Amino acid sequence: MSREELAALPTTTTIETAARALGLGRTRAYQLARENRFPCKVIRIGTTYRVITADLQRRLATDTNT
Repeated sequence: MSREELAALPTTTTIETAARALGLGRTRAYQLARENRFPCKVIRIGTTYRVITADLQRRLATDTNT
């Protein structure tokens, strides 16, 4: 995912989009979310998972700097 695509994301995004940005597969992303181990803040709304975009951006910036 490019920086432009990441910057254009809304306040929250789908777990699939966050997983793609982090280089995770869809199944693994949902597994981590269910286990409360997803590398970013996840909000569960009913059966839907949403990822806080600001947290995703911080995580990616940290990964890039290390």
